[in-house]
Amino acid sequence: MLRIGAHVDQADPIAEAAARKADLVQFFLGDPQGWKGPVVQYEGGPAALRAAAREAGVDLYVHAPYVINVATTNNRVRIPSRKLLQQTVDMAAEIGARAVIVHGGHVLAGDDPEVGYDNWCKTFERTELKVPVYIENTAGGGNAMARRLDRIARLWEALDARCDLTNVGFCLDTCHAHAGGEDLVDVVDRVKAVIGGIDLVHANDSKDAFDSGRDRHENFGKGRIDPELLVAVVAAAGAPVVCETPGGVAGQATDIAWLRARLSG
Repeated sequence: MLRIGAHVDQADPIAEAAARKADLVQFFLGDPQGWKGPVVQYEGGPAALRAAAREAGVDLYVHAPYVINVATTNNRVRIPSRKLLQQTVDMAAEIGARAVIVHGGHVLAGDDPEVGYDNWCKTFERTELKVPVYIENTAGGGNAMARRLDRIARLWEALDARCDLTNVGFCLDTCHAHAGGEDLVDVVDRVKAVIGGIDLVHANDSKDAFDSGRDRHENFGKGRIDPELLVAVVAAAGAPVVCETPGGVAGQATDIAWLRARLSG
C-alpha cells in the first residue's frame, strides 16, 4: 500500500499524524510567506522530532516557503530564495525529512523562460542537497516554470545537462495540474515520459474549473475533479501521497481513509 498522509501544523507533526492515522506528514518550518530562516517548533528541537518520527514510523516532508522563487531574474528575490532554500534543506536534514518540496517559480512577464531554466541549474549547482528537493508543478503564474508539461520537460532537460539529479525529484499536485490546464487522464504517463518518474503526489480536489489557473484545494469528491480519475492518478503515480485538503483533522482524516479504501479496492 502507498504511504498516505497530510499537510499539517508544524508545532507537533507526530501528534497530527496520529490524529489522522497518517503514515507521513508534510509541514512548514516557519512562516510560509516570510523570509526568516527555518525553525523547528517541536518541543526538544530537531533531534527530538527526528527521534519521535522514527519511533512512530512517520515519514517527514518539508514544504519550502511560498516566497522562494529561484527562477526569477529579480536579484532581490532570486538571491535570498537560494539562501532560504539551502537553509530549509539543512534543517530538513537535521529532522530526518525525506525531502523538501518547492514550487517551480516563474520569470518576469517579458523574460525568456530559458533564463529561468538557467537559474534553476545555477541553484542546484550551488546548493548542497543534504536531502532530496522535489520541484512541484503550479496552477498558475505568469511565465511559470512548472505549470505546463512542456515547460517542465524543458526544465528537466536543462537540469539533466548540467546537474547531478540524484537528489532532485518531482512532486505532482493534482489540483495544480487540473487548474493549470493539464488533462489528468494521462498526466502520469506524460510526466514519466519526459522526466522519468514522480516522487511525491499532492492529492487534492479543486474548487475551480479546468485550466482556471486558480490554486484552491477541495476535499475529495466535493470539487471539480472526477473522484475516480483522482484515484487513478494516485495509483498510476505509485508515489507517497500528501493530502493538502481543507477541514483540519476531520477533513483530512476522512480524505486519507477515502483514498486508502479506494486504492485497496
